Amino acid sequence: MYDQPRPNPPQTFMTFDQMLERVRYEGAYPTRERAAEAVRHVLASLGRQLTGDERVDLAQCLPVEAALTLTAQIPTTEHLTGWGFVKDFAVRTGASPATARWDTGAVLAVAGRLAGPDLLARILRRLPDGYALLFGQAELRRPEPAAV
Repeated sequence: MYDQPRPNPPQTFMTFDQMLERVRYEGAYPTRERAAEAVRHVLASLGRQLTGDERVDLAQCLPVEAALTLTAQIPTTEHLTGWGFVKDFAVRTGASPATARWDTGAVLAVAGRLAGPDLLARILRRLPDGYALLFGQAELRRPEPAAV
C-alpha cells in the first residue's frame, strides 16, 4: 500500500530551541528564559481549551517539548472566548491583561505557523470567537441567522 499524504503537514520542522528563538523574536523578550516561560504558560492554557483531532494534530506539528506541555493539560468544560482566554491566562500567571495578551500573541503566532493554514482554520472553527486575533489572523464574523 502507498502511504497516504497527511492533510495538514506542518509548514516547517522546528526544534524546541528554534521555537524559543522565534517566540523570543516575536515577543521581543529580553531572554530565552522569558520566552520559554511564555511558551509553557500559553501552551498549557491552550491545552485546557483545545480538544479533539485538532489538539492531536497541533501536538504533532509542535516540537516534542511544546507538544508535551500542550497535551499534559486536561481540557476544561468551560470554553472561553479569546478575551476570556487572555483574562484567565493573566489570572493564572499573575500578569497584567496587556502582558497576557502579548505573551499569547507571540506564542500562538509561532504555533499557528507550525500548524499551517489548514490545521489553523480547523483549530479556529473548534474554538469560540476571539482566537483568530490571538493567532495573528483576521477575525471574520460568523454568519448570523436572519431575523424573522
